[in-house]
Amino acid sequence: MGKISLNKIRNFSIIAHIDHGKSTLADRMLEAAHIDISRDKRESRILDRLDLEQEKGITIKLQACRMMWNDIELNLIDTPGHVDFSYEVSRSLAACEGALLLVDASQGVQAQTISNTQKALELGLTLIPVINKIDLPNIDVKEREDELIQLLGFKREEILKVSGKTGEGVEQLLDAIVERFPPPKGNIDGPLKALIFDSFYDEHRGVVVAVRIVDGKVIHTPGKSIDLHILQKGETFKPTEVGIFKPDLEETGELNSGDVGYIATGFKNISMFTVGDTVSDSKDTTPLTGYKTPKPNVYATFFPVTTDQYEPLKIGLNKLSMNDAALVFSDQRSNLLGSGFRCGFLGLLHMEIIQERLEREHDVDLIITAPTVEYKVTKTDGTKLEIQTPQELPDPSEISEIFEPWVRLKIMTPDKYMGPLMELCQYKRGVYVNTKYMSNFSGEIQYKEQYITLEYDIPLASLVSNFFDLLKNKSSGYASMEYELIDFFPVDLVKVSVLVNHEEIPALSFLETKELAQSKATKLLEIMKLEIPRQQFPIPLQAAIGGKIIAREDVKGYRKDVTAKLYGGDYTRRLKLLEKQKKGKKRLKQIGQVNIPQEAFLSILKT
Repeated sequence: MGKISLNKIRNFSIIAHIDHGKSTLADRMLEAAHIDISRDKRESRILDRLDLEQEKGITIKLQACRMMWNDIELNLIDTPGHVDFSYEVSRSLAACEGALLLVDASQGVQAQTISNTQKALELGLTLIPVINKIDLPNIDVKEREDELIQLLGFKREEILKVSGKTGEGVEQLLDAIVERFPPPKGNIDGPLKALIFDSFYDEHRGVVVAVRIVDGKVIHTPGKSIDLHILQKGETFKPTEVGIFKPDLEETGELNSGDVGYIATGFKNISMFTVGDTVSDSKDTTPLTGYKTPKPNVYATFFPVTTDQYEPLKIGLNKLSMNDAALVFSDQRSNLLGSGFRCGFLGLLHMEIIQERLEREHDVDLIITAPTVEYKVTKTDGTKLEIQTPQELPDPSEISEIFEPWVRLKIMTPDKYMGPLMELCQYKRGVYVNTKYMSNFSGEIQYKEQYITLEYDIPLASLVSNFFDLLKNKSSGYASMEYELIDFFPVDLVKVSVLVNHEEIPALSFLETKELAQSKATKLLEIMKLEIPRQQFPIPLQAAIGGKIIAREDVKGYRKDVTAKLYGGDYTRRLKLLEKQKKGKKRLKQIGQVNIPQEAFLSILKT
């Protein structure tokens, strides 16, 4: 492979909301550039390789691909479209000079699109606005153009129209990429600086890192390997293969400044190579800016439904964590549910994806505890703890202060839903920050809907419990949201224990603020009352904070009419029999263990 001058390279990515047709459009571009796509791959979207991506229509793992158009090398770096992966998006954008801003002709601009557009502008990228799905019936393309002009300040003549399905407008789009996007800058003679924008595990090559070469070059010849350094992690490795994505891996032996490609490392441990890190051939190079260590925000415990599924679950988590440096897990034991794993995720969608992949690819049935966040506890003796489960919370007398994570939440919505959404945020302990009206000018265009962005500071714990469903509910599906972590703030937190027949069930305990603890406990007990089957004796269900009961429900016992065989005679005989029955029930109750069947347990956890 000969060296290509920087002027003949264009690196770009596609920014789009979930389901706006990004992966389909990417496939049409590859076809237009005569990338050989085998027949079986053509059936579905090429760049989305996981079954789940095909099914949910979202991109979870990044993909990259090189194509040639009019002698210009185009490197497409795909980005995930969902809020949980916003850091990965920012790193992929950092590897590019330009981005296509893709908008679905039927759905219009969404919150995710706007926030990713702002990220791209902050990184100094050139943008090309593209309206996709113009082949759909009954769509108003002019209205979408007006929206792009109004919300994001583009000019009408800049906007391109394509159909990812039929391929209409794709060649003009490729021409526009060559004309409008700037070539990469870089110093080919300087020390190597390569930005890692993705990493994945390959059976034969070990961990493979996807890189954009910013300065310098990397050359690998078989039998002669050089040492490369991962600057932020402070590790060293010898590359085993260097090449490009087409979209399958193709070995070239060298990557130069401006190129996008991969370096195979032969390592088994993916956590050494985190997104945003810098690879160099000298330890003294200054790393590229913007690196963050991926840190889980949401935690939940996964238990297998049957004990024989414990091993497959363990293997499944190990395999998934090989491709996902943000997934962390550790062993957990529960008397009721047996052995499981406490897992940390970037967010709720990340959790849902891992869960579905375990169930689907590794055939494991799971019980999942309610998601929680990480709290920081300062004890009276000055020691600091980080806790995720109610069981880890120290005795209240030892606690000096508890801090919980807060996020800045941005909700983009048509203004008619503003009232219900503000109520929802306030109910979830949100603090109002700002309302922005999203329009760049008014005048000749009459808009059907005025879009606004609501900004709230809100505890992350409020978001992990069904917030997204309520948001979609109250806005008829129109609102979209994104959030970023701000900091930890003090919170008045209590541990609520759930008792069944005066025995604590640790798996059902939860952490909640003092003011909301009672209402949440009452709701939980009402559900438990319906789910727990009746026994021969009444069962009290209680929720307690420390020694104080804050809510109670009773599951009625079965009652046999022991006086049925009496007719006539003295009333005291009746009483005598009832007394006898009472004694029997009491004895039953002392030895009676309440059985909570798995189904009941699952439905309680689902709430």
